[in-house]
Amino acid sequence: MLSPFTACPGLFYTTPAQDGILSRLRIPGGILNSEQFRTIANIADNYGGGYVDVTNRANLQIREIKQEINIEVLQRLQKLGLGSINPAVDHIRNIMTSPTAGIDTQELIDTRPLVKAWDEYMIKHSHLGGLSAKFSVCFDGGGKLSVKNCPNDITFIAVLGDEGGRKEPKFFPTGKWGHNLVYLILHLCGGEQEKLSANTGILLTPEECIPVLAALAQVYLQHTDSNSRSKPRLREVIHNLGREYYLQLVQEQLSSYKPHLGTKLEYQNLTHKRKDAKFYIDKNKKIYHLGIHRQKQVGLFYIGIVLPLGRLQTWQMRGLADLAAKYGSGNLRLTPWQNLLITDIPQQHISEVETEITHLGLGYSAININSALVSCSGKQGCAAAATDTKSHALTLGEYLETQITLDSPINIHFSGCVKSCAQHHQGDITFLGVNIKAENETLEGYQVYLGDDTLQQFGRQIYENVTFADLPQLMNRMLKVYQIKRVSSQESFREFANRYDISELKQLFSVQSI
Repeated sequence: MLSPFTACPGLFYTTPAQDGILSRLRIPGGILNSEQFRTIANIADNYGGGYVDVTNRANLQIREIKQEINIEVLQRLQKLGLGSINPAVDHIRNIMTSPTAGIDTQELIDTRPLVKAWDEYMIKHSHLGGLSAKFSVCFDGGGKLSVKNCPNDITFIAVLGDEGGRKEPKFFPTGKWGHNLVYLILHLCGGEQEKLSANTGILLTPEECIPVLAALAQVYLQHTDSNSRSKPRLREVIHNLGREYYLQLVQEQLSSYKPHLGTKLEYQNLTHKRKDAKFYIDKNKKIYHLGIHRQKQVGLFYIGIVLPLGRLQTWQMRGLADLAAKYGSGNLRLTPWQNLLITDIPQQHISEVETEITHLGLGYSAININSALVSCSGKQGCAAAATDTKSHALTLGEYLETQITLDSPINIHFSGCVKSCAQHHQGDITFLGVNIKAENETLEGYQVYLGDDTLQQFGRQIYENVTFADLPQLMNRMLKVYQIKRVSSQESFREFANRYDISELKQLFSVQSI
């Protein structure tokens, strides 16, 4: 290991947790092959707790590590393409893109080459290891399974040439502009305390993205003390410099070695209404990262598999690796919603794949209660957590499966503290862990929030200090009332809750109303 511990773990940088040492494997774009998946399962068995967790950045975490992983094992992972071949940058956050890049029927551009190009650039430039480990980049190809609302420092979003009603690009001009050409709009993280990125109005060709990204990172690095243990986030640097001045420095950086990209950076803020990620459901309530979906390749399909709370046992990993190799192309894709896709399945094999997924104790239905159930590691794995969120979420999921049948996904988020590590957007329902002082003991409990309040991190608070013992029955009442009182089967839980104020909702969810 290069460093005993770091706040942001990588393959060569470990982090202590309540349940042992934590190691995180960076998976650029979230794409793995069967051999890589089996190798990770072996490491989780030999060094960890016999399972892996998929994160909300499409990484894999191995937990409960009790001894240092052998250097030969780490080198084998590097040879397999897992973990950077340059350990100096291995701790930098994963590069994100849509899990369906290259197979999405509606995408404007396959972003996998951009992910690969930026990963290779970082590998060749060790000095980028001096940036904050939380430095994050995302490429969105403009398809139906979007990742543009996932929090990132820098996001490139694909658009067609007439985006914003403009026929001529004003930024980094490179030639003829056309309606059928694809460009990428640069979004930058907001101010010092803001998590959502803002549209800069800068449009780039795909070829321009990596040099522009390199310049953005270089200016960031120039305003970072490489000797300081605590590195500033990019949003802090932008806040201190001002966005326009930061972009001016980026333009100067570009002009010094890429003069053909233009010499004058004009700043314009195009208007784009931003919405929180809501599991990407279309008007027909089709969820695109779970279930069976047609690929743009003729005759092929992908299937999104539900991983309860993002966790996979190693025997399930080997089973999925075998399944992907037998029926698909051997590829598996991790998603930022903590589940997994198997791609390139011929139509004639879909029923066999469905059967084998069931035999692995997993499902693929978007209306499974576990399909949108999210939890952080809880106090078993994190000292900051007030409650055992992981086991509480599993218990709630098992209880609700016996009590109610959903016909649309409902995002239920357990967070052990206010940091909200497992999910950055507001859930339909959020449970925030708290300690409740009883007469002779301290009980684990939750504050209960409903989504859609731009002024509050988790949404509108409806209950406080609900013990976990009372939570399953309360949740059961809430879901049953929703199904009874909604205006139609097309009304989401969030839309239903927004029609009432807090006092009305409390009355609806009371025991007397059922």
